[in-house]
Amino acid sequence: MHNVNGKREIVICGSTGSIGTQALAIVAGHPDAFSVLGLAAGGSQVELIAAQAVEFNVAHVAVFDSSQIAPIREAINAERRRRCLADIDFTRPDQLSVTGGAQAIEDLASIPVDVVLNGIAGAAGLRATLAALRAGSTLALANKESLIMGGPLVTALAAPGQIVPVDSEHSALAQALLSSRASEVQRLILTASGGPFRGRTKAELAEVTVEQALDHPTWSMGPLVTINSATMINKGLEVIEAQLLFDVPLASIDVVVHPQSVVHSMVEFVDGSTIAQASPPDMRIPIALALDWPHRRDRIASPCDWTRATQWEFFPVDHDVFPALTVARTAARAGGLAPAVFNAADEVAVQAFIDGEVSFLGIVDTVAAVVDTYVAEVAPGESGNEISLDRVLEADRFGRLTATALLG
Repeated sequence: MHNVNGKREIVICGSTGSIGTQALAIVAGHPDAFSVLGLAAGGSQVELIAAQAVEFNVAHVAVFDSSQIAPIREAINAERRRRCLADIDFTRPDQLSVTGGAQAIEDLASIPVDVVLNGIAGAAGLRATLAALRAGSTLALANKESLIMGGPLVTALAAPGQIVPVDSEHSALAQALLSSRASEVQRLILTASGGPFRGRTKAELAEVTVEQALDHPTWSMGPLVTINSATMINKGLEVIEAQLLFDVPLASIDVVVHPQSVVHSMVEFVDGSTIAQASPPDMRIPIALALDWPHRRDRIASPCDWTRATQWEFFPVDHDVFPALTVARTAARAGGLAPAVFNAADEVAVQAFIDGEVSFLGIVDTVAAVVDTYVAEVAPGESGNEISLDRVLEADRFGRLTATALLG
């Protein structure tokens, strides 16, 4: 679409996070395939984003924190001097631009390119998702929260195939679904690692510390996603995401625990067959696939060694110990803006846990109480109203304020 010298032109939102840094490593390993036009980040990691901007010769840098514009400009020039390159003249329109604020992120995502990779954490990624879709770019979506929050607002805006999932589970489903027609799909099965607390009783989870919750046995992720994985809220978000991405009834989406994290998800078909996507637990594989969907790049990660004896295990979810999936399904069945409330309450509760203001079990208890309040008291009056960005943001505020009030 916007190929530059035969390369796919991309914008990376969340460039200093786990997804963004891995995406840039893929670009560095395939300089003939990708060109990075712009980077967006929070702004706190000044030296890192400056190094990224210089290494990939980007035209635009946008950060949420406007106070970091001057330090980033200085760091970019310092990095260029370190590499024996000329300083950037930031007053010239043909030179690299550094802008700040939420609008700057949205403006960057609005530039038509081949792919916008949205790896921003949490609800903050919604505007970038909407901007990329409006611009006609392929959206490589790692920010599941924006789809869950926006729901019909996002899906109505997206052209068929415009959203390509980056989450390993949804990437696996997308790959398996290429093999058949939609009418032949019986069930989607999302796999869950079980996190660090698989097999624990509810009583054993009462005294879980932040450090324990952040010690994931398989994946290296940011704190929000890691703690959400420990509570299984993340899998609840993924169930909602799968329903929206693949237009499959909620009752036809299951979750199983698979500790090895080699089978990333499965699709069951009407003839009784199941297709599973298997690979090592390495996020570079789904990231690279999303950047060049549906084509595969070589030298991304080492494959499984099928000549060695191995064992895969699958277990049912213990919903009594991990009730997050039940709460997520309550929000999904309510539809409309309930998933946005679910997501917002979770972000507040996770931060409260990190800050020592609520117990580990209190995270899901808080989210459940907020969702129940919304479904019982607010949703009936909202039914039938058209979903707009303002209404999504209002639901997000409701979820945050109600969770904050419950947490005291």
